[in-house]
Amino acid sequence: MTDDAASSPWYKQIWAWFVIAILAFAVFIGVGLLLVATMNPDSLVRDNYYSEGKAINMTLDRDHNARDLGMAAAFSIDEVTGDISLQLDGQLSALPRSLTLDLISPTHASRDRSVTLRHISSSTYTGQLENRIEGRRYIELNDPDKPGEDGWRLTGELQLGGSQRYQLSAH
Repeated sequence: MTDDAASSPWYKQIWAWFVIAILAFAVFIGVGLLLVATMNPDSLVRDNYYSEGKAINMTLDRDHNARDLGMAAAFSIDEVTGDISLQLDGQLSALPRSLTLDLISPTHASRDRSVTLRHISSSTYTGQLENRIEGRRYIELNDPDKPGEDGWRLTGELQLGGSQRYQLSAH
């Protein structure tokens, strides 16, 4: 090592600036990741997981009621107009005035849709989707007038897209 290098001030040394640059880059990346994390919260995390866990038994009772009644549904979604036509089968004493069809995205809560289907004739229900829906969805069909243990629920997982007929049944 020469006497010039040993006697020059620290800010004239290349290695000092190299170490400072690494630290500054790490701070810059950390602040950037913090901004991204705060601007895009995770929609899959639920705050009320305990109450949802307690409600599982009530939900299972609704699934068992649907199985005992032999409930099944077949529906189609018109790609152009968004019209939903549903045929409901089962041993119900009286058909509900309306049904709720929930189309739940497995990854983004903002893509979830809920449609109220109105009874139009015998066992046919119809409703309207505002936006086109494609891809994998969890489907839940139930009677909104009978929530809780007295009601029934049909669930399934479907790949939506194209003009096709979809089936839901209680297993």
